[in-house]
Amino acid sequence: MPPLLLVSLVLALSTLAFWQGKRRAFALSTQASSVKMHSRPGYYGMLAALWCALPALTIVVVWQLAADSLLTRMAMDGVAAAKGALTPDQVNLLVNDMRNLVTGSVVDSQIDPLLQAAADRYSGMLRISHMALAVVALVTAAVGAYLVHARIKPSLRARNQVELVIEVILTLCSTFAVFITIGIVLSVLFESIRFFQQIPFFDFLFGLKWSPQMAIRADQAGSSGSFGAVPVLMGTFLISGIAMAIAVPFGLMSAIYLSEYAGPKFRATVKPLLEILAGVPTVVYGFFAALVVAPFIRDLGVMTGLSVSSESALAAGLVMGIMIIPFVSSLSDDVINAVPQAMRDGSYGLGATKSETIKLVILPAALPGIVGSILLAVSRAIGETMIVVMAAGLAANLTVNPLQAVTTVTVQIVTLLVGDQEFDSPKTLAAFALGMLLFVVTLALNVVALYVVRKYREEYE
Repeated sequence: MPPLLLVSLVLALSTLAFWQGKRRAFALSTQASSVKMHSRPGYYGMLAALWCALPALTIVVVWQLAADSLLTRMAMDGVAAAKGALTPDQVNLLVNDMRNLVTGSVVDSQIDPLLQAAADRYSGMLRISHMALAVVALVTAAVGAYLVHARIKPSLRARNQVELVIEVILTLCSTFAVFITIGIVLSVLFESIRFFQQIPFFDFLFGLKWSPQMAIRADQAGSSGSFGAVPVLMGTFLISGIAMAIAVPFGLMSAIYLSEYAGPKFRATVKPLLEILAGVPTVVYGFFAALVVAPFIRDLGVMTGLSVSSESALAAGLVMGIMIIPFVSSLSDDVINAVPQAMRDGSYGLGATKSETIKLVILPAALPGIVGSILLAVSRAIGETMIVVMAAGLAANLTVNPLQAVTTVTVQIVTLLVGDQEFDSPKTLAAFALGMLLFVVTLALNVVALYVVRKYREEYE
């Protein structure tokens, strides 16, 4: 039985267990009217559903995580014994060939009989394991539901047990998220350390030339590559600054108008239309920047006598600013609407005008949320890749001229990791160093935003 179908059956059984448990609780409450049930009927049904679904789904998840490696090892035992002593690379190659035989991806007419036998064993054990897993999971789900159903009585503390299970699940999810974050940071950090073992840290951080291409021969010019991150970082800040110069004023002013001046009908129509901008794929924005905005800026530069590159930071920044306007406007609008009406009424009662109330009362009170929306927009601008690739180019030029072609950190990470790469060369490891640099920059922005939020909260609370 396919795992997806098995999970669907387990969820269907848990739904049935919920309604049966709730029905039994209703029956007990009507039969023994003098005895008060500890919990509402829904909690009894939820308890039955949880004990039906959680053990069975745990078995399914654990088996899916362990099945492939276990079955592969069992299927390849005969091959390893027949081939004799093999290196780990040779074993991995044989395992890959066996899996290709299982999936039918091999077109070679000469197939190793040992590998074919291993593939047949793997396929047979996989079918048996799927059937066994289905039986065990469904029996476990049925037994769990039955045990809870049999224990349902007025004194059963169903609500306490349900809340305890949900609390444990939430704790595990939050812990899992924290460990994923730690794992991401450590993986990038370890690879960055390997990079800095080959390239000096200060040469990377303060170098003024970025050319990570490694020459084939040692006598070629620039054979060691140039890994100065300043041009890449400058291009990131330049494009992000142009984007924020567009997104913050337009987004914040739109939020103020929609929340304080616009009527209900106009707001209900315009706000969803404005948020559609956030749902447009970035590749569409990239096409728009490359085919419309960049040629327009270049033609305008020719008319005014300015030298404009075919791909420029200005084109990428303008389109990126349009893309992230909804991040600022939507969140700022929600924050401004969350300001208590009593603060507005108090300002009006003191004789302040509407504009004075917005400037001196509403915006300071909503400043923490507005800063959060701007920070989210900055993070979105720094992490954008497709628009920059299509509109700003790949050249790592150290310039603050928005009419020239530049590149960003994310574009260089993608460029360095495209295709088959060896993770021992400085060229590939430079992508991880750039990722760590981007992480540090984003962390610094968060610290600054947190400082601003705390400062104004102390002043206005």
